Amino acid sequence: MATSQVTAALAAHPFLEGLQPKHYETLAGLACEVSFEPGQIIFREGDPSSFFYLILSGTVALEIAAPGRFIAIHTVGEGEELGWSSLLDQVNKQFRARSVDAVRALAFDGARIVAACESDHEFGYIVLRKVLEVVAERLRATRLQVLDVYSKKGAPGK
Repeated sequence: MATSQVTAALAAHPFLEGLQPKHYETLAGLACEVSFEPGQIIFREGDPSSFFYLILSGTVALEIAAPGRFIAIHTVGEGEELGWSSLLDQVNKQFRARSVDAVRALAFDGARIVAACESDHEFGYIVLRKVLEVVAERLRATRLQVLDVYSKKGAPGK
């Protein structure tokens, strides 16, 4: 993908809404297009964080390990992001990410994104706010999944 195409893809991505043109240019210089086949493990729960992804097409399941199986907590797809923990120091992946179908994404080394945030605090503030929205959504999805699992057993004391 040419730099102008990457910049256009970034400008159209909902996660980056509200950034200035100079921020898209910064990110375009850090982006690398990647693809994943259906069923491919993108990362495992507990892996060291490294890459942050903006999904261009396809769907990724976020799963947690349970005895003998994996439980899907959330799915992310076109226009969403994956790998927020890559933007934090010494934090491992919180979920396993598995492509449900063919996935195309822009990948960013988390350390390079953080460096860009440090050098441009306006950019860093916007990215921080957007990542916090992602974390809140994932926490909500996990909470709903836990409620769904335990509501099937009935209320305590019954």
